Amino acid sequence: MQAALIFAGAAIAEIAGCFAFWAWLRAGRSAFWAIPGTLSLIVFAMILTYAPASAAGRAYAAYGGVYVAASLLWLWIVERTAPDRWDLIGAALCIAGAAVIVYGPRGA
Repeated sequence: MQAALIFAGAAIAEIAGCFAFWAWLRAGRSAFWAIPGTLSLIVFAMILTYAPASAAGRAYAAYGGVYVAASLLWLWIVERTAPDRWDLIGAALCIAGAAVIVYGPRGA
């Protein structure tokens, strides 16, 4: 449960930060969007350091699966575009992969 909360918090912070830069550079919003975007990306990096993994690369790999699913939620909720069945199947595969990485048995 703790891993899920950490990855969810990291995903929200990263997606919000990246979206702020998207709004500035692609959607014509003010350059001031870069300020909360940068702060959000700093928070993302800090949260991800709490991931329950023995190595940073493993934490990042597991987080990647969660990021995919969270990005589709962002697409649906913030951008008001419903994911299609292929999006959902892909996200389910990514979450399954993340679970294997985080909860798979490791040798001592």
